[in-house]
Amino acid sequence: MRPSAILETAPKLSDNHAVDPLPWYRPIGNECEIFRHAYQERVPLLLKGPTGCGKSRLVEYMAAKLGRPLVTVACHDETSATDLTGRYLIEGGDTVWQDGPVARAVRQGAILYLDEFAEARSDVVVVIHPLTDHRRTLYIERHDEEIAAANEFMLVVSFNPGYQRGLKELKPSTRQRFLALSFGYPPAAVEEEILLGETPVDRATARKLVALAARLREIERLGLAEMPSTRLLVNAAHLIHAGLLPRAACNTAIVESLTDDIEIGNGLRDLVALVF
Repeated sequence: MRPSAILETAPKLSDNHAVDPLPWYRPIGNECEIFRHAYQERVPLLLKGPTGCGKSRLVEYMAAKLGRPLVTVACHDETSATDLTGRYLIEGGDTVWQDGPVARAVRQGAILYLDEFAEARSDVVVVIHPLTDHRRTLYIERHDEEIAAANEFMLVVSFNPGYQRGLKELKPSTRQRFLALSFGYPPAAVEEEILLGETPVDRATARKLVALAARLREIERLGLAEMPSTRLLVNAAHLIHAGLLPRAACNTAIVESLTDDIEIGNGLRDLVALVF
């Protein structure tokens, strides 16, 4: 498959057939309950929010909790319907059909997660539409086949409204096919708890990292494309725990990830120095 990054996972079983512990996830609101009801009612779900705020982790956590395999596709502007549905391949002199990730998920009854869905080409949206209403079918034109989704199949898509504004937007006719959940940066106490759950960093360091993020998120006038995500704080916490000095860890994991502008970067490093 050419452009899209595909990841397929399933609940893992140990030697005694007990399900391994769930991926770690700290709920912020009622997102887990909404996800479960969407799955039970066979309604597709749209996750909206900035990068690194936990959208993908929620899907991973809920797939494991529901005991369903997870098929993840990282969409971008070259992701085509053919990449997702399948194509004919030459094997040993024969022409054989190979299902794409969407076709496999539909047949298996997996949870299909299309990350950054708005980035995909318009033909992808056309193919996905019949999976988002009462039909729950996937038509593969090249194979002349219509697949009825297994009862356990669920479609989840995500996009970053702030990043997409002015570039690509989901059409209202597409958005209204989904239940929708909005994600944002967690409250300070919750973000601190996330750092303590995701990393072995001590509480004092976690608190300083959260305080740094709060200051950085207040300075939108600097012209950052995006504010620091919880994911960046997790990366910095890992570096600090590994022995890197806090300022160096924050500059590497946070500042350098946020901007290439020298002047803005110097301003961000000054804030790091104030906190650490």
